[in-house]
Amino acid sequence: MNKIELEILGLSSSQSQQGSFALVLGETVGNRRLPIIIGMFEAQAIAIEIEKIVPNRPMTHDLFKSFARNFHYTVEEIMISDLKEGVFFAKIVCSDGAGTTEIDARPSDAIAIGLRFNVPIFTNESVLSEAGIVLTDEESEPEIPPTPTGSGGRKKKGSSNEKLKDLSFDRLTSMLEEALKGEDYEKAAKIRDEMNRRN
Repeated sequence: MNKIELEILGLSSSQSQQGSFALVLGETVGNRRLPIIIGMFEAQAIAIEIEKIVPNRPMTHDLFKSFARNFHYTVEEIMISDLKEGVFFAKIVCSDGAGTTEIDARPSDAIAIGLRFNVPIFTNESVLSEAGIVLTDEESEPEIPPTPTGSGGRKKKGSSNEKLKDLSFDRLTSMLEEALKGEDYEKAAKIRDEMNRRN
C-alpha cells in the first residue's frame, strides 16, 4: 500500500463541536487536506511541541518519549491507517533496532508523540479519498485561527496581545516564568511571541 506523507498545517477551534479542535493535515505533495477533530488536551499537547514550549513537568507524551528512549526504542513513523464510521485510526511504528512493532493509537496521541520524535506522518489513499478535502487552484488556504497555545495562526486584533506590547522586557520575562509554573501554556506562548518580536 502506497504511503502518502502529510504535514501539519494548523489547529483551529472546531465549528461543530465546542471544546474540540480541528487538526488540519495536508499532503506534502498535492492539494488535499485532511481535517481531524481532536480534544482540547491533545490539541494542547501538539501545540506545545510545535511551539517548542518546555513544561515544568513532563506531559504524558513526553513521558512516552522518555520511557521509549530509556528502553532503547525509537519511533520511526506515524501512520493514519484507517477510517471507520467517521473515526480515524492510527499506528505508531516503533523499532528496537532488531525489528519493528506497530502500536494502535488515536491519531491525536500518535501525532503528539511523532512530533516529539521528529518523525514523518503518513496516511494511505483510501483514507485521503474518503475524508480528504481537495483545494483547487482558485481556492485559498482556510484561515487557521490561533492554536491552543495562542499562536500558529493569525493573531486576533485587540485582546491581550496589544497589552503585552506595553510591558517591559523584564516584566514579560517574569510573567513567562509565572505562566510556565502555573502550566498556563496559552499565556506563555503569547508572552514568548511578544518577546521574540522584540529580539
